[in-house]
Amino acid sequence: MLSTQPLDAAAQLLADPLRARIVALLAAETMCTCHLVEVTGARQTTVSHHLRLLREAEWVETEPCGRFTYYRLRPEPLRALSAELDALADAAAQAADRRRPC
Repeated sequence: MLSTQPLDAAAQLLADPLRARIVALLAAETMCTCHLVEVTGARQTTVSHHLRLLREAEWVETEPCGRFTYYRLRPEPLRALSAELDALADAAAQAADRRRPC
C-alpha cells in the first residue's frame, strides 16, 4: 500500500495559490522577499509567512546577502513528490485490471 503522507504534505503546501505561485517563481530563479512582493503584489508579511512555511517544510533554502535574504527552491522535495506521483500512476495502471467484488 502506498503512503499518502508525502502527498498530503505537498498538497497542503501547494493548495494555497500564492504559495504555489511562489514555488513556481523560485523554480525559475533565486529571489528575495522584496522581489516576490513586487511580482506577486502580495503584502510583505504574507509573502514572509508563505516563505516560512516553505522553509519549515524544507522546500526552500535561504542565502543571506547583506541585509537581504534570498530564497532558493530545493529540487529534492519536488523529485520525491514526482516519484510518489509516478508510483500512484503505476498503481492506478495495475488497478485497472482488478475489481473488488461486492
